[in-house]
Amino acid sequence: MAQVPARLGAAVNAPLPKAGDLVVVSRAASVQFLRPINCRVIRVLDWITYDGWCWLDVYQLNAKGDAVVRRSIYVQPAGLEVVQAAPTPRAPSRAGVPPNVRRGSRAAGTPPAAGSRRAGCGR
Repeated sequence: MAQVPARLGAAVNAPLPKAGDLVVVSRAASVQFLRPINCRVIRVLDWITYDGWCWLDVYQLNAKGDAVVRRSIYVQPAGLEVVQAAPTPRAPSRAGVPPNVRRGSRAAGTPPAAGSRRAGCGR
């Protein structure tokens, strides 16, 4: 197995960004970015690349932070500056109860009472 030279080890073993990360892509990440751009990472593509490089699906952001264009970019993760990491998912509000479960007074599949407003169609 080929050894990675010590000077390249950090670039090859750099952590990949995660979906939701806000990153600055500059010349350090790839020579095609003469002027830095702000991006929100959508996903890391699993395309075959050279060691120390990756393909990213990103939204390019304007000065206000709004997404203006979707791009696939080829960069070195070691050259990316992570400005804001992706937020951690919230814990569920009720333990053991999925958020989309009906919490009404009648069981699922039970028809409404005869005196309710939904019982008749044309009223």
